[in-house]
Amino acid sequence: MEIFKFGGASVKDATGVRNFLSMLQKLDKQKVLIVISAMGKMTNAFEEIVNVYHQNGTNLNELLDKTRLFHLSIIDDLNFDQKASIYEELNNIFKDISNFLKKNNSTDYNYIYDQIVSKAEFISTKICSAYLESNDIDNEWLDVRQCIKTDSDFRRAKVDWDTSTIAIQKMVNTSGITITQGFIGSDNYGRTTTLGREGSDYTAGIFAFCLNAEKVSIFKDVPGVLNADPREFEQTSLIEQISYKEAIEMAFYGATVIHPKTLQPLQRKGIPLLVRSFLDADAKGTYVGSELDIVPEIPCFILKKNQILISISDKEFNFVVENDISEIFGFLHDLKIKVNLIQNSAISFSLCIEDNFNNFVKFLTKLEPRYKVKYNENLTLFTIRHFDDHAMNLLEKDKEVLLKQRSRETVQIIVNSK
Repeated sequence: MEIFKFGGASVKDATGVRNFLSMLQKLDKQKVLIVISAMGKMTNAFEEIVNVYHQNGTNLNELLDKTRLFHLSIIDDLNFDQKASIYEELNNIFKDISNFLKKNNSTDYNYIYDQIVSKAEFISTKICSAYLESNDIDNEWLDVRQCIKTDSDFRRAKVDWDTSTIAIQKMVNTSGITITQGFIGSDNYGRTTTLGREGSDYTAGIFAFCLNAEKVSIFKDVPGVLNADPREFEQTSLIEQISYKEAIEMAFYGATVIHPKTLQPLQRKGIPLLVRSFLDADAKGTYVGSELDIVPEIPCFILKKNQILISISDKEFNFVVENDISEIFGFLHDLKIKVNLIQNSAISFSLCIEDNFNNFVKFLTKLEPRYKVKYNENLTLFTIRHFDDHAMNLLEKDKEVLLKQRSRETVQIIVNSK
């Protein structure tokens, strides 16, 4: 059995859904589980709904109607019969959302987020599954919450591998085509959880591991793994092959083409990964597997925006020692603040962090009684794997460099984004 994963860009509109059908027909796979993301920018749209609801905004109904009409227009453009069940299924999902928002008593933003934002994936998979059926491709629509079981850490839930493996092997029909959602799981109480932003690739890896899949193909809006983000760099090159280890390194530093957690379950069972274009079924893309040299071996550029560089020192000018660092990382863990770079000196400790959960002010409040704190916001972190002097000079040109850190294979540079 194979696992396919189609991202939101691949099914962003009716043309994308038609192309999705065409790709499946060209690939002609009879035993495949397909993970599909939310359509286009709908994850962002549902996040806006959560934010407005949480802040008691006045335009909540307007946003709900806007997202409903977006999906309805796609269904209409796909020329479904007006009596097709997909219309009722769409309306039922939005009824569920409205009922939840009316009855919810929780003030936990992360819990609310998971219950609402997950709906975008259910809608996209319902539409794609129904469209395949209307074109005589039999498939089973599967609620991923029945399969992937997690803890209750909303927005970054951890997978219960033993329970999930049993559930997946029981629920998935390995002799046909199954359509399911990415990014989503459920806890022991049946509450919807999510695995982290961009976690749909990870979902594909989970299913591959639990089903001992032959391989995983992730279909993207790029030809494969490139040596730089084409949205940020004018010239990019396709990486033809890469090892799990190298891909994990690049994902850790922020390469967005593969989710950082996706590769770990694949590596554990030696399941190869293909990163491919959803526009060309014949293109080879990038092959990711065990013990492979990177081909071609060229500098790879990765960037992360909206970074914060914070310098922490003891108010009494004492050394920053292990106990201090342990306390600081305890705060970071509790507040779900991600650390991307560390630099330590005798009396100061510098961190490059990203505040995905809007907890930076709380972090400062915890530090200020004992530490002197300086910080810069709105920075960009550049990472170059397999760097050379030319690549470094190119990156540093005309930029204000605030911090540079270099090892054998990797250089990281924090620059002012302004």
